[in-house]
Amino acid sequence: MSIRVAPTRAARALSLLRTVQYTHPPSCPCHSNPGHHHHDTPSLIKQARRSLATPIDSSQQKEYAFEMAASSIRFGLGCTKEVGMDLKNMGAKRVMVVTDSTVKKLDAMRQVVQGLEAERIAFEVFDGVRVEPKDSSVKVAIAAAKAHQPDAFLAVGGGSVIDTAKLMNLYTCFPDADFLDFVNAPLGKGLPITRGLKPLIAVPTTAGTGSETTGTAIFDLVSKRAKTGIAHRNLKPTLGICDPLNTRTMPSAVHASSGLDVLCHSLESWTAIPYYERVPRPTNPINRPAYQGANPISDIFSLQALRSTVKYLPRAVKDPDDFEAQHQMLLAATLAGVGFGNAGVHLCHGMSYPISGQNPGYKHPGYDVDGPLIPHGVSVAVTAPAVFKFTGASNPERHLAAVEAFGVDISQVKKESAGEVLSEALAAFLVKLGDQPRGLKALGFGKEHLAGLVEGTIPQARVLMLAPTLETQHLETEREQLTKLFEDAMEY
Repeated sequence: MSIRVAPTRAARALSLLRTVQYTHPPSCPCHSNPGHHHHDTPSLIKQARRSLATPIDSSQQKEYAFEMAASSIRFGLGCTKEVGMDLKNMGAKRVMVVTDSTVKKLDAMRQVVQGLEAERIAFEVFDGVRVEPKDSSVKVAIAAAKAHQPDAFLAVGGGSVIDTAKLMNLYTCFPDADFLDFVNAPLGKGLPITRGLKPLIAVPTTAGTGSETTGTAIFDLVSKRAKTGIAHRNLKPTLGICDPLNTRTMPSAVHASSGLDVLCHSLESWTAIPYYERVPRPTNPINRPAYQGANPISDIFSLQALRSTVKYLPRAVKDPDDFEAQHQMLLAATLAGVGFGNAGVHLCHGMSYPISGQNPGYKHPGYDVDGPLIPHGVSVAVTAPAVFKFTGASNPERHLAAVEAFGVDISQVKKESAGEVLSEALAAFLVKLGDQPRGLKALGFGKEHLAGLVEGTIPQARVLMLAPTLETQHLETEREQLTKLFEDAMEY
């Protein structure tokens, strides 16, 4: 799916911008109530007029268009069994199935293997994916893919598996590329992916990352002690098969962590700066980033995902037999994936990468892995109360709309209190969910770690640039703000 909104003449631009503001479904409060929307028409009209003039400094030109890109999605109980037919329809004859040692034993893999064998498609299984992958484990996977030379990929597992499969696909199609060529700047060169890749079908077995919809792949860059990744539309799967039967095997701890990722995906994309405030405007559309800022289409997906997560995540964590809640959380994860996959995330994710990469030794209960582990959902949620208290002033209406999703009466809440009230609602939700570390201190971090966490966050430019109220243009101010945020995230 690709939608481009780009004015060419003044009259067309003004008409289009008015349409964007006023013709969205009334069920979305940010569009039915102009006060809930930060894509105000006058600002857009002024920018559209400026875009028609001769540019003076392209590096300072604000964006004027947004694109929506997402994988094709099939959602339904039992639809995993169709995957063999899908690959045959794509013309695949030599498939690499990507999974991990745990998922390899589950029914989802049994369904996949049966489907491939029924269509007589040759395949090889790579089950060496690491949970929360490191660059070293990704390179091992890439080497396996290059040796096999598949004509299609099939990922069966959580976000770690799907992200690893994306990278295997990329570097098999660009065999001479250096590993850092496509990695997000400034840690890598951030080169665009200039052509399409081989078919990739993603079958998620967790309800969290939304990786089946996005062109993003995340991993630990060990030498920099931070998470980073690659983000480009051409990286997204060809098809995501979302079968709620496949998430029924998740332990309660995995339900919780995965769901917290959905929570932050939706909140961050909902509160990101609007797309038309992002600079610079790309000189070529191939350079338009996957993470563009909030826009009227991503808003619809993000807000619905937030509401569903607040309603169904506690149920999914509490009762492993609550299949309705599990079904709805998989749908929420996919909706949030479409939302943040185009709007982007900001501070919770930017700060989470060094939290995971600089883990002082914490191992989250409920995960069967060797060694320390801070699950991704835990690393993003632990800073959320501090983050949204900080961003509240940027757009009180948006933050109050989020508060409403938590079931809080906002009729008497003043706009200047929006961030604080959302912070309190988030903290109460996390505490009620149970077994969540209440701040960085519970993960083993102390004041002595602050400088390292800040320095590990600053390179996450592609997400920090979307953070409202963060002074990314002034390094010392940004460093001070991030230090204060990490201090505030020590306990809630």
